[in-house]
Amino acid sequence: MSRTVQPLPKARTEQLVIKELSDETLVYDETNHEAHCLNRTAAFVWRHCDGRTSVAKMARLLTKEMNTPVSEQLVWFALSQLEKAQLLEKHLPRPINVVQISRRELMRRLGIAAAVALPLVTSIVAPTTAEAASGCLGAGQLCTSTAQCCPGLTCGFPPTEGPRVCQ
Repeated sequence: MSRTVQPLPKARTEQLVIKELSDETLVYDETNHEAHCLNRTAAFVWRHCDGRTSVAKMARLLTKEMNTPVSEQLVWFALSQLEKAQLLEKHLPRPINVVQISRRELMRRLGIAAAVALPLVTSIVAPTTAEAASGCLGAGQLCTSTAQCCPGLTCGFPPTEGPRVCQ
């Protein structure tokens, strides 16, 4: 009988400024000039991405930490968000039996009572030091005219729906 080998996620550690708060973790990525706020669940998963801890073990540890049953699906959801925020060292291959689902679908499956356990990574683009000093808006920041954007950027609509941003 062959066993499926689970990937062992590893968190990025280079060029990150990390600030632990009571119920969340703030991470500033000096490479991408992005700030990320990880809620308690996402931060717990990220802290356990040490390259040695499996997704199954993270689910067991999180169950103990939250004092409520936690599925591997919830851990995979957190890993997906961490990967989108570029807080993992490399792409994490998902096993065939793990289907990527939306936050809404996960909440429906787990129930409203489990909503507080849902991992959440909120990200914003932060201006570089030069952009902040000049008063111009950096890439990804909301704008109303090109004059507000830093040199080399224009104010326009992103490829996906949304308000105008400097790009």
